[in-house]
Amino acid sequence: MKPIVKESDYSTIKNIINNLTPAQKTKEVGQLMNELELAKKVPDNKIPKGIIQLNSYFEVEVGQPAQTIKMTMVIPKNADLAQNKISLFSPLSVALIGFKEGATIDWVLPGGLRKLKILKVENQVKKEVAVK
Repeated sequence: MKPIVKESDYSTIKNIINNLTPAQKTKEVGQLMNELELAKKVPDNKIPKGIIQLNSYFEVEVGQPAQTIKMTMVIPKNADLAQNKISLFSPLSVALIGFKEGATIDWVLPGGLRKLKILKVENQVKKEVAVK
């Protein structure tokens, strides 16, 4: 199963990565870069419904016994776990970006191999403002 990424998210993420210092380029950043290169890039208006992308709210079931995690994926500077906002550089975000609601993914997270089931995805829709 190949991840699907909006062209604008791809550009945003690549720009963030390109501006990191060598010390900031963690293993997860390397994994994210690999996932982005493998991903199918699509125009923003062609992204299928239910795909986890930047600013997506998602609910995912992790591990045995199953635990449900509810988060919003954001750029690193906006991450705030107290508000359930997780950095796109986190191991969980790297595992999930580009995958669709209902998908099950096996991924190595801290603590070992985990089965991740995406239960729900909500994406913010940009509202167009009519100019008169």
